[in-house]
Amino acid sequence: MSNIEYPEYSKLADIYDSVMKDVNYDLWADFIDALMLNHHPNPQTIMELACGTGSLALSLDELECYDILGTDKSPQMIAKARQKNEEKRCNVDFEVMDFLDINMDRTFDIVVSVFDSINYLHSPEEVKQFLEEVQSVLGPQSLLIFDFTTPKNSIRAIDYLHNEEGYTEDGYHFSRKSTYDSAAQIHVNSFKIKKLADDQQTVLEEYQESHRQRAYTLEQMLDIIDQTAYNLVAKYSDFEFEEADENSLRITMVLRCPNTQS
Repeated sequence: MSNIEYPEYSKLADIYDSVMKDVNYDLWADFIDALMLNHHPNPQTIMELACGTGSLALSLDELECYDILGTDKSPQMIAKARQKNEEKRCNVDFEVMDFLDINMDRTFDIVVSVFDSINYLHSPEEVKQFLEEVQSVLGPQSLLIFDFTTPKNSIRAIDYLHNEEGYTEDGYHFSRKSTYDSAAQIHVNSFKIKKLADDQQTVLEEYQESHRQRAYTLEQMLDIIDQTAYNLVAKYSDFEFEEADENSLRITMVLRCPNTQS
């Protein structure tokens, strides 16, 4: 039995959909769809960054409006996404790609990254690098849509994330420890994952995987964006079409880069 720590989203891929079972991806897809239609004249092509196991991309595909490419740094997550794509008979393409190293010859109408993937970037410099990388796949009217969570969200989330545990249908047990350092604005989720035998008692394998996220305030994120070529189109609070402010828990940003070449 192994008990070592693995890179982010390697072993977690086996339990990710169970951890995220309460997330309503169809609702999230409808929200992203509405954002795109509100702020782009005719969105047709979408690239999702840090797509995980592809749940959002697959929900967007069910709208039968878009040509979608889902990308993620984790080969294990992309493998799960491709499996789900085949099972659902969807038409999403999935590729392994680091969003800090985008190397593509095409542009997209919409680039989207959700569920606080940007919070895995721990410094303003990394966020700016992300924005610069995305610029290479944007056309003149293209939009970048991403969300991030704030310190207020991390403080609240500790109440329900810490000591969370559960089982998956394919024989895994997982538990989570969740802590937040308010001074550093660092939120850590540490998972212990056990592969169980058919008797649900015997542990065949055991893994640990830790995730460090940096919470950003709205002011901090706006300051980063001000240092780039992007223009802020809109900022929304949670899943509402309401202006984000310092009390928002999750903030969705809609950006356009006027200096992008066609």
